[in-house]
Amino acid sequence: MQADGLKALGNKAFSAGDFPTAIRHFTDAIALDPKNHVLYSNRSAAYASQRDYIKALEDAEKTVELNPTWAKAYSRRGAALYGLARYPEAVEAYDEGLRLEPENAQIKKGLEDAKAALDEGPGPDMMSKLFSGDVFAKIAGNPKLAPYLAQPDFLQKVREIQQNPNNLTKHMQDPRILTLAMSLMGLDATAMGRDEMEATYDMQSEPAPAPSSSSSRPAPSAKAPEPEPMHVEEEVDDEEKEQRNKRKLSDERKDAGNKLYKSRKFEDAIKAYDEAWEADDSNVAVLTNKSAVLFEMGKYEECIKACEDAVEKGREHRADFKLIAKAFARIGGCYTKLDDLASAIKFYSKSLAEHREPSVLAKLREAEKLKEQRDKEGYRDLGLSDAARERGNELFRAARFADAVKEYSEAIRRNDSDARAYSNRAACYLKLMAVHEAERDCDEAIRLDPDFAKAYVRKAAVLAARREWSKVFEVCETAKQKDVDGKNRAEIDAQLAKAYAGLNEAQSGGNREEVLKRAMADPEVQKIMADPIMNQILQQMKEDPKAAQDHMRNPAVAANIRKLMDAGIIQVR
Repeated sequence: MQADGLKALGNKAFSAGDFPTAIRHFTDAIALDPKNHVLYSNRSAAYASQRDYIKALEDAEKTVELNPTWAKAYSRRGAALYGLARYPEAVEAYDEGLRLEPENAQIKKGLEDAKAALDEGPGPDMMSKLFSGDVFAKIAGNPKLAPYLAQPDFLQKVREIQQNPNNLTKHMQDPRILTLAMSLMGLDATAMGRDEMEATYDMQSEPAPAPSSSSSRPAPSAKAPEPEPMHVEEEVDDEEKEQRNKRKLSDERKDAGNKLYKSRKFEDAIKAYDEAWEADDSNVAVLTNKSAVLFEMGKYEECIKACEDAVEKGREHRADFKLIAKAFARIGGCYTKLDDLASAIKFYSKSLAEHREPSVLAKLREAEKLKEQRDKEGYRDLGLSDAARERGNELFRAARFADAVKEYSEAIRRNDSDARAYSNRAACYLKLMAVHEAERDCDEAIRLDPDFAKAYVRKAAVLAARREWSKVFEVCETAKQKDVDGKNRAEIDAQLAKAYAGLNEAQSGGNREEVLKRAMADPEVQKIMADPIMNQILQQMKEDPKAAQDHMRNPAVAANIRKLMDAGIIQVR
């Protein structure tokens, strides 16, 4: 990445209050462009914002060295010196900045604050008084400062300051000394210790006002002055200034267009948006706003063109991805209005790829559902469905069951309300041992035609394949009722015979111990037998066979009892 790109990342992090990240980006940029004074200036601001005034001063001095005619460089120097409480030097720095740029309001404010702090702040005499007396007893009595007494270098620095208060400036970069000074000045050292010194502060806040001479509070209790608010700069050349002026004019016309749009004065709004685009053809939001007006006017083709231009320009100028997503979504809306659902789905999907917006997702799902319904209706043909079903019947008789499934599926696609196709496909699935699919088709056939006896016969065959003999009896009984003309009687009797044989085998096949062992290998049987309520019911049925009739009225209990009968746990005599 180039230095300018890293500088932009640093500025963004600074604006978000992430000063460590900003410093990292500015440092990387300096490595690529070490002669760029703006980079040092911006890093100085970042250091000052996290109250690392020593490093802030180093970068400020480097900024002055690289561009001694830039007023902001001296503002940076003044801010760092102000933070270090070196007020006389801060005043000098600000004076030099005003010499270069006399009308700079920020430098004027910094100078005013520095002079106020110089007049009212604690000077050498005050420091002498603060560090006089038994300072070490005060340190020992402060939980935040007491641990420092075990550090010889700290004790040495305190003694040097007692001997010469001017040494405070030399040692102020030591957070321990700064914490001690604030405590001695009457500030809460427990609340303003190292953590507070290392914390960031609000870049938008105003610098603390200098203590008023009329204040009744003593100087040691006054709030410690804070440096001027930090801002990072960009060098703006004439071309950039011109572009900013264009964007300002463009935004003004765009805002005018927005108001006209809300007033439903669409033609006037279009004119305002055209003027905004003419002023700045990189302002992509103008095109998306214009497309909204065209959409409301029903000019869908023009709306699509405006959105396509917005996407193209947006890609070119790296516009916000949400703007690109909005343009794609509006194209999708236009195609929906034009009844081109395939294109609508395409552009809704493109919009979601840029930005996942719930309302666009809902429109996509609606378009997909409508297209599916239309495709289904467009494919419907009763004659072709019957022909496919007949081909399936021939393949079934030839024992080509997989091919028969394909023909029956085609018949269903052509006419999904014909129960016969589902029933026939179920027979194929059963031959292929796809029991679950077979049962699903039987259930659908019965749903479509509740009086279709053949579907019940096929359902009984599925249940027999699962060895659910009790259910086979129930389904066969229903099949008998539906088979009013007796055409399926032989198949029904065959399923009943198979069920009786299967149930008899489960009840008496082999010795009782083997039957129970085989049954208990079934997880479903294990679950039923572990149920205390079912155990109680089984005990009641054993003691009073008539109780079974009462319990069978409960569908859940009846299903469990049938399962145990099929498994051979419950014997029927």
